[in-house]
Amino acid sequence: MEATLPLFDEEPARPLADRLRPTQLKEVVGQDHLLAPDAPLGRMIAQRHLSSAILWGPPGVGKTTIARLLAHAANLAFEPVSATFSGVADLRKVFAAAQRRRGIGQGTLLFVDEIHRFNRAQQDSFLPYVEDGTITLIGATTENPSFELNGALLSRTQVLVLKRLDQAALSTLLDRAEQSTGLRLPLDDDARTALIAMADGDGRYLLNMAEQLQALPDTENALDTAALARHLQQRAPLYDKTQEGHYNLISALHKSMRGSDPDAALYWLARMLDGGEDPLFVARRLVRFASEDIGIADPHALQQALAAWDVYERLGSPEGELAIAQAVVYLATAPKSIAVYRAFNTAHRAARRTGSLMPPAHILNAPTRLMKDLGYGKDYQYDPDTADGFSGADYFPDGMDRETYYQPTRNGYETQIADRLRHWAALRARRHSD
Repeated sequence: MEATLPLFDEEPARPLADRLRPTQLKEVVGQDHLLAPDAPLGRMIAQRHLSSAILWGPPGVGKTTIARLLAHAANLAFEPVSATFSGVADLRKVFAAAQRRRGIGQGTLLFVDEIHRFNRAQQDSFLPYVEDGTITLIGATTENPSFELNGALLSRTQVLVLKRLDQAALSTLLDRAEQSTGLRLPLDDDARTALIAMADGDGRYLLNMAEQLQALPDTENALDTAALARHLQQRAPLYDKTQEGHYNLISALHKSMRGSDPDAALYWLARMLDGGEDPLFVARRLVRFASEDIGIADPHALQQALAAWDVYERLGSPEGELAIAQAVVYLATAPKSIAVYRAFNTAHRAARRTGSLMPPAHILNAPTRLMKDLGYGKDYQYDPDTADGFSGADYFPDGMDRETYYQPTRNGYETQIADRLRHWAALRARRHSD
């Protein structure tokens, strides 16, 4: 009788990214600012005292690996949970196990992946166990902790920012992949550089792509960039329209325009649109920018921004996006002034300070005899009928000294306005002295 063979002879091979997971902290790439001997985590390990921390960084930069290796280096039991799949009941089990370990002198490192997905009550459940030392909490998040974690938890942890992996770090990972498997990646130099760029700082994604390339049949000739693109689907850029990436990129676009750099502004616009941002959101921000950062230095800027908004609503994507790009270039190259913005804020403060002062009687209308008898409209001067088209009358409330809020710059059209205001100030001073 023949022996029955098992249905599966071997366990499926682990993914390359898992096989190459570092076993020592010194093998982690791209995070020397945290792991070097004089860096925060390096000092903790040297002192053999690990504090609770939040590891904040993009995907594929080593957050889980670092947490696991920290537990080993600090001789702590490693308890991983995912906020995506775990709830309060799961946390209670972890806390109970940690308390039992503590009773026999064993510490616990609780690693919470995607910690920002826990709600406020779940986050609060960590607090007593962190405070009394039952657990050392290491949370991992791709989102800004300031927005996603409550203040009580942040006050008890140190936020450590992990960087996206640079070209040197990603190149090291490819070298390790080739050494580990004994297989050379079938790429020419340009395609190898393109592969690293496609990873967008994500080491896990890079190794997954490398594994696909090593499995390709008939790759005696090195692939060029065009062949690489045919074999691998280009990765969508990392961008979350409602979270940190959204705020970072709109800030980059805004400040590039403010800094009069149309090329950088177009780059950030393209990044946002490629990431799936709503072009109408960008259009609204351009209108705000035209009013806030350019103002009267170029009165046409606001018209350009509104026109881009209107064109996009009429044409949609992708044709309407060109109108938005045109507005971005116009705004970036326009003269800048926040004189109106500052003047309006100063006027707001003055209005709150002075309360309910009445306008001077001479600029009030007098539709009734009683109002006329009370002096409404008396001695009002109609400026267009004066010799200079300027009466020099006082339009501030009675009992309030004249104040200056708007101070035009010497940029763009505001140069002409500044000259005009100086001329009117001289006329006003002369007429008040007569």
